[in-house]
Amino acid sequence: MRGGTIAYLDHPGVVAMAHRGFSLAGLENSMMAFGAAVELGYRYVETDTHATGDGVAVAVHDPTLDRVTDRTGAIAELPWRTVSQALIGGREPIPRLDELLHAWPTLRVNIDVKSDSAIGPTVAAIERAQAHDRVCIGSFSDRRRREVLRRLSQPVARSAGQLAGAGFRLGSAVPYRLGQRFVKRSLRHVDALQMPAQRYRLPVVTGASVAAAHRAGLVVHVWTINDVTEMNTLLDLGVDGLISDRADLLKEVLTQRGEWADAD
Repeated sequence: MRGGTIAYLDHPGVVAMAHRGFSLAGLENSMMAFGAAVELGYRYVETDTHATGDGVAVAVHDPTLDRVTDRTGAIAELPWRTVSQALIGGREPIPRLDELLHAWPTLRVNIDVKSDSAIGPTVAAIERAQAHDRVCIGSFSDRRRREVLRRLSQPVARSAGQLAGAGFRLGSAVPYRLGQRFVKRSLRHVDALQMPAQRYRLPVVTGASVAAAHRAGLVVHVWTINDVTEMNTLLDLGVDGLISDRADLLKEVLTQRGEWADAD
């Protein structure tokens, strides 16, 4: 792990991460939602990137405008001038990734690169903001994640993709020595395991799996945890961070446990 050289990984205690910002009104991935998380004292937010047809990286989860905005259409087929007119929940514009990175110069941003067309624009946005030390790159596609990392001019924090995560789950389930070798080999280019607590109704995050990750020098962030009881259970297992839509509840839990640290 490279926590001494990359600010994203240099955080004492539990990482609290606001999933797509924080908005009880459903204004996900809006500047208002990110600002609300910052106002709560969050140092970390999670977002997603797609790219417009003319190569602008935008902070949005879906490939289309249909679900969250008052417009329709595939983002990859529309120019930025059109996408910029769509309003999340009929109220808030879709932000550019570089807009988010520039708005809060110390905010740490977890970026899930959602499409191949977003690779180049995401890299360009990070380069323009010189935000390398405060972003973490992830993607369900290991190939896509690796390509983003290859193109960046400086190191960034790295989350495991789907195959790397599967390698960890397999490795942590077999006998110790063989398992540790397998885990280290499959995750040699990874800093953070960001994964759900369960997959196919089977537990993924357990005391044993968290311990295996820590032995491999990795941090464990669990998504997307919105229930107070589950938050406490996972924290008791020793996870390093929680990603939540309910940034308000997560702050309350960490405060009650004496584990909340406000942003500088």
